[in-house]
This record gives sequence, C-alpha cells and structure tokens, in this order.
Amino acid sequence: MAIGDGAWDAAAFRERVDATLAAFLDEQARVLAPLGPDAARLNERARAAVVGGKKFRAAFCHWGYRAVRTEPSSTELAALDRACAALELLHASALAHDDVMDASDTRRGHPTTHRALEAEHRAASWRGDPEQYGTAGAILLGDLLQGWADELLRRCGLGWDVVGPALQVFDACRTEVIAGQFLDVSVQARGHADVEAAMTVLRYKSAKYSIERPLHVGAALAGGDASTREALSGFGLPLGEAFQLRDDLLGVFGDPATTGKPAGDDLVEGKRTVLVALALDGLAGSAPDDAALLDRSLGTALTEADVARLRAVIEASGAPAHVEAAITGLAERALEALDAAPVDPAARDVLRGLASAVTQRAV
Repeated sequence: MAIGDGAWDAAAFRERVDATLAAFLDEQARVLAPLGPDAARLNERARAAVVGGKKFRAAFCHWGYRAVRTEPSSTELAALDRACAALELLHASALAHDDVMDASDTRRGHPTTHRALEAEHRAASWRGDPEQYGTAGAILLGDLLQGWADELLRRCGLGWDVVGPALQVFDACRTEVIAGQFLDVSVQARGHADVEAAMTVLRYKSAKYSIERPLHVGAALAGGDASTREALSGFGLPLGEAFQLRDDLLGVFGDPATTGKPAGDDLVEGKRTVLVALALDGLAGSAPDDAALLDRSLGTALTEADVARLRAVIEASGAPAHVEAAITGLAERALEALDAAPVDPAARDVLRGLASAVTQRAV
C-alpha cells in the first residue's frame, strides 16, 4: 500500500491540513481585527509560515490515531485534521525561532520571518534598527504560533477524555524541543560537540518532535494507552533520528534549488551536527590540517568555493557514508519495531511508506 494510492492520498491530506490551517487563521484574523493593521500583518506572517512543507508531523499524528482507531467517523476525522494541523503550527513556531537563532535568510525558498519584517521596516523608513524589529517580530510570531498550536489542539473537537492525555504529550514535546534547541546553541557556542553530544541534540531538537511525539499525540487522541505509545516509540524514535540525519546531509550537500536554502547552509550557520562530528573524528588522525580547516570554518561567511572545498573535505573523511549507513540501520530498526507493534495493518502499511518518504527525501 504505497502513499498516494487508493489507500491514502498524501497530496489530498496536505490540502486538508492547509485548508484547516487557513480556516483557523481566518478565525484568528477576526480575533485580531480590533487591533488594527499591524496585527493583521502578524497574521499574514503566520499564513506565510505554514505554507508549503511535506506536513510530515501532521501525517504521523494522523496515522498514530488510525493505528489505534480503525474506523473513525467523518466528524472524528474532521476533528483529527484540526489536531494534526496543531502539530504544524508548533513546527512553524520552532522554525520562526530557529531562523532567528541561526540568522537564516531563507526558508523554503522565501525570506525568513525576521528578514521579511526587517524588509518591511526598511521599505517604510521607520525609526530604529530594522534588524531588531525583524527579530522582535519573529520571536513574537513564534510565541503566538505556539500558543495557537495549543489552542487548536484543545479545541479540535474531540472529547476531553482523549484531548487531555494528548495535551500531556504535547507539553512534553514542547519541553523537549525547546530544551533541545538550547543544547544546540550551547554546543555551537562552545565550538565542540562529539558524536554522542550531537546525537543528543538531534534526538531532542528534532527526532522526537518530528515523528515520535506526533505519533503519540495521535494515539492518545484515539484512546491508546501507554503500552501502545511505547510500541510506537520503537518505530518513531529511530525513524526520527534517521529523518534528522538525512536533514544533516541535506544541510551540507543538498541542492539549493530543491531545499530552498543556500548551499552548505549548516556549515555557514556553524552547526555541530553528527555529520560534522564524524568528519572531525575521521580527519583528526589522517588529515589534521583538513580537520582544522573544517573546525575553524564553521559558522563563518563562506563563498561557493569555500563550501565546495569543505564538502570535499567532509566527503574524504568518510562521514557521509557513515551517516548513510546509520540512516539505513535506524530505518530498518524502526520497521522491525513497526512490524511487531499492535497496530492496525492498514495503518502499518502507510507508516512503512512514510518511513521511506522521510528517510529518502531530497528536501
């Protein structure tokens, strides 16, 4: 049962999530209307923040639910769409904040929130520092999106007997991703992260909130108990790690025309990823000069030629091959756990297809 066949139309699902987000932001526009045009601009920034993307977090929430509840009613499915959309608001919140911390200029091929607001400030010739204005606006937008994510899940339309437990998972998810982000900025500030430290950042900043926790939210909304969520963790956590390892490779070797971000963006931002940690380990003994070059180049302004040189250095270290092997191993472990999990067979088939989609993507 492949994604997109008669069993599940992934494109149609994304359209439903997009429509749900648009309707919710229409509601919020009415709430903000008395505050005037500046609040309306903030709402428009929110709309821009949720446009595009694969909606993987929403998909895993949906199939976490369907893994437990096999024949939901149309009313339940509509409520589930709102709950799934809440995960995408949380994701948009994290991206808005992440882009500020990384001083990123683009996201999905468009200016990041803080850069867009900065440009508006410059165009209007307002007083003060345009960069500070953009940063302040992006932080506030991220905060607002996080609050709206909680609101949308709370008011999704399912009973409190299942929404309450789902919110407990949601709370844990937010704690993990925010703390994971702080771990990330801390290892960058120290200028060092071994493979173990980089894996810890990867697990809490991205892996858990991208796949494991959305599965848990969906399962909780379906009435799944702790043992069901534990079984889904055996699938979701290693798959989430594989998902982020793929992202680390794309952050260095991805095609900007596909990723929507500059070439070697993670290198420019100074990301101490598992890929970088493995490369530094591999070069330390065999090519110490290259190791030193990579280490001192992270987080600096890099030309296209600089990026090409660092890519070659990382490739020569053998780190990309190690990361590819790790992705394969983690995906296999995830699928073995999924095969053993007490979930609906049709949901299992779609989750297998999602596993392939998140680990073999080019964006």
